[in-house]
Amino acid sequence: MPLDLCNFAERYTAAWCSQHAAAVAAFFAPNGSLTINDGLPSVGRAAVTAAAQDFMTAFPDLRVIMDSVSAEGDRSIYRWTLDGHNTGPGGTGAHVRISGYEEWLIGDDGLIAESVGHFDSAEYLRQLGHGGSDSR
Repeated sequence: MPLDLCNFAERYTAAWCSQHAAAVAAFFAPNGSLTINDGLPSVGRAAVTAAAQDFMTAFPDLRVIMDSVSAEGDRSIYRWTLDGHNTGPGGTGAHVRISGYEEWLIGDDGLIAESVGHFDSAEYLRQLGHGGSDSR
């Protein structure tokens, strides 16, 4: 794994923990996209900022832990664990700890051109205290 990829992933993790959604979006190309669990892609930095802000608002004590990062062909796989309490507006107050991963396509500019994220949404909802399924 290139040292730069590890450093990039560590800085991306710190951005998620910063409670500054625009800091997450800065890792994306200007027209980069973030897709979460086969949902509609958030395209462009403003949309990525909004998607990150949704999680940061729902989990004011959000902590993201980098589990690993690896290069696999033309993609990089960033594995993470999210930990926090759902105490944002309308939150359940529940503690949530879920793991997932993002498949990154890094552009020539060294930024994320495309991120496709995956986590177990049924487990996420169970931990929140909800039933059913959700795309986030």
